[in-house]
Amino acid sequence: MRLTRRSFIQASATTASLLAAGCQTLPASNAIATRKAKGASPAKGEWVASACQGCTQWCAVEVFVQDGRAVKVRGNQHSKTNHGFVCPRGHMIPQITYDPDRLKVPMKRTVAAKGRDIDPKWVPITWDEALNTIADKMIELRRGNEPEKLVYMRGRYSPTSTDLMYGTLPKVFGTPNYFSHSAICAEAEKMGSGLTQGFYGYRDYDLNTTQCVVAWGCDPLASNREVPNTINQLPGILKRGGTVIAVDPRLSNIGTKAHEWLPVIPGTDGALAAGIANVLLTEGLWNRDFVGDFKDGKNLFVAGKAVAEDTFVEKETHGLVKWWNLELKDKTPAWAAKESGIPAEQIVRVARAMGKAAPKVCVWMGPGVAMNPRGTYAAMAVHALNGLLGSIDVEGGVLQSSSVPVGRFPSSDKYVDDLAKNASKGKKLDGRGNKDMPAMMNARPGSGVVTNNVANGMLKNPGSVKVFMAHWANFNFSCTEPKRWDKALAQVPFFVHMTTHASEMTQFADVVLPTTFNTTEGMSIITNMGNLQGYAAIQQPVAKRLWDVKQEETEVMWLLAEKLKARGFANLYDYYSKEFKDPETGKAPTNDREFSEIAAKISSAPFWMPKEPLKGDQIAGWAEFRKKGIYSGPKYTFKRGWGGKFNTPTKKFEFYSVALKSGLEEHAKKHDASVDEILQAMGYTARGELAFVPHYEAPKRHGSREQFPFDFVDYKSRLNREGRSANLPWYQEFKKVDPGDVSWDDVVKMNPTDAKRLGLKSGDMVQVASPVGAITVKLRLWEGVRPGTVTKCYGQGHWAYGQVASKEFGKTPRGGNNNEILVDDYDRLSGSTARNGGFTGVRITKVA
Repeated sequence: MRLTRRSFIQASATTASLLAAGCQTLPASNAIATRKAKGASPAKGEWVASACQGCTQWCAVEVFVQDGRAVKVRGNQHSKTNHGFVCPRGHMIPQITYDPDRLKVPMKRTVAAKGRDIDPKWVPITWDEALNTIADKMIELRRGNEPEKLVYMRGRYSPTSTDLMYGTLPKVFGTPNYFSHSAICAEAEKMGSGLTQGFYGYRDYDLNTTQCVVAWGCDPLASNREVPNTINQLPGILKRGGTVIAVDPRLSNIGTKAHEWLPVIPGTDGALAAGIANVLLTEGLWNRDFVGDFKDGKNLFVAGKAVAEDTFVEKETHGLVKWWNLELKDKTPAWAAKESGIPAEQIVRVARAMGKAAPKVCVWMGPGVAMNPRGTYAAMAVHALNGLLGSIDVEGGVLQSSSVPVGRFPSSDKYVDDLAKNASKGKKLDGRGNKDMPAMMNARPGSGVVTNNVANGMLKNPGSVKVFMAHWANFNFSCTEPKRWDKALAQVPFFVHMTTHASEMTQFADVVLPTTFNTTEGMSIITNMGNLQGYAAIQQPVAKRLWDVKQEETEVMWLLAEKLKARGFANLYDYYSKEFKDPETGKAPTNDREFSEIAAKISSAPFWMPKEPLKGDQIAGWAEFRKKGIYSGPKYTFKRGWGGKFNTPTKKFEFYSVALKSGLEEHAKKHDASVDEILQAMGYTARGELAFVPHYEAPKRHGSREQFPFDFVDYKSRLNREGRSANLPWYQEFKKVDPGDVSWDDVVKMNPTDAKRLGLKSGDMVQVASPVGAITVKLRLWEGVRPGTVTKCYGQGHWAYGQVASKEFGKTPRGGNNNEILVDDYDRLSGSTARNGGFTGVRITKVA
């Protein structure tokens, strides 16, 4: 196919930077991936349905297969969420599948010592030897009455089959120490909607009819889910006169398309939100259908003046006047300007634009707001704007997720023996529930995970872990202050890593198991939502497996269960082999591949062999589902929470969070302390009733302004496939699609005014140093970053991840890893790892 400049430009209605990766908004039939040169015969092959795992959207996709090889990728043509397209991540699927640096066979370590500079001297082994070794180590724990010393951690996973590993293995074996990666990603943002409207999940957005999108601390054209949908919908928003607003210290992709860019001082999002809320209330721009009004209709919200609670009658909300009196009455635009660095006149202008568009407003909050040491309150403050604007669960607004009916796996309860029951009651290594770490997802203390703190728990209790298992994770690279993970894993007697590629974490393993790249080689069912649709999509083998790899959540579990049975512990195998039955035939599995397929059929059966007629797609059987690849449920029903149906203690949208209050009081009681003492232990500044409303907390910052004058801004590349793409030539070549970045290099961006003051220029090699570490990268001057801050994309800096991602595998990184300079800290209400909000100060010095 000849791609002319004219056709190249016409291929997209959004941004030229997307074109290099083939992300169009044209009708699916005109997608570049399906075009052919004039006179050429149609390509021989077929499109096979599967699902991407490049981000947490899990898009339904189709892979073009020729002679058993995956050749190219497009969105599933039946998808109402991605409109038949994929973002740049999707196009990388064939490259990852056939990456020559993928693990091809199981391996074992032959050098006992472990460390960054120590070569493990891997040797290939058979699956039998690998699984026998693992089973022997696990049985030792059972025989020693210490099964709790098994730790299992998961990285990227599938929502359904993960229960067979993450749910069942720890439960039946008997350990409380199983942890998900989720708290290093974005859990804190869920607290915004959770503690106000009772929805602890990722929101959906009605971009079809919205009149105002506020991308706050996220870039939905690049990351943070729904990327193909946003690319598709943004032109329509602009054409119908909608307003796009971007709040971010750096000029993101969506910032380049925005009518207003607010380069907020990192960590002051709560102040900006408070200033906007002040304008919405003092100017009478709140949505009365949702919030309510004063009894006599006269607006009593006047800056600096308290309001009597009995003068206002609320409808779908709770605690508005308390919020005003405790927090908002003094948070004028002038005050917010001093804190946030955004001019007061711009704050007023943006607030009025949002009020004018209400309720068709999407305040789209992302990790940039919440993933900092005081992020829960910032998340509440930003999400509360959706409440004021009445955009909760309405057309053109912010929605709860849509779900689809998924089959449940059989109960494993009767396979859990007394040893497992007792051992599972032990204290978890991640510190959840400690006085300073309530980790209260769902407003229940101790219900959240504190992923990054597991390393600290292991270091504090050196004998607490004897067998460590992890899959699709690379915490020695992806967690802040990763050297803690080096130390923790170096002292573990036996570590099993299940992964597609050897990585930094693999360097500390004793046995490595090569896993399938699940989009093209594994089988599972994924579920998600987007564009007002809940959906389920299949991951299935679309191409021949070139190497001796196995699906970690099903195939490996079956084979390991067989080995444990041979050693006298049959519980896991009996559960898998006796309880799981093919929904169509009633047959039980007899091997690992059959088990994998039966698990997928059980998960998906409710929508291809429903007991009662379903709303949404009609699918006639398993074969049709595999061919179509996706089931889409009915369109979202608006106003689900209205009429006293919100999942909160008051059944209302809570500006005064009774949920948070009860959770903190429960946690304080457990530790024989007051709520204020708990807040002090966690490092939050609020005391008294202020702690129960959205409010601004000044940024917590590591490093003095004198020694570390710049706020460091971390962000994610639109090319990062959950950390598994840096070894691809396409990733390196197209790195320039991230604003300010360059191909085949790693740069830290600085505003030219700051560089002039320091005598620096583009191309200089500089050291970026923080209180905990330093990296050396190239400097690039860029007007798209706020003065006083420097920004660098996360993804480069691998010292052990293939021949492309690492300059010299095991020794020399390509660029620098942001996590080496980010301090190990947490938003302790959620348990989330701090990454954003300017919480780490850095200094920039030229390297001679």
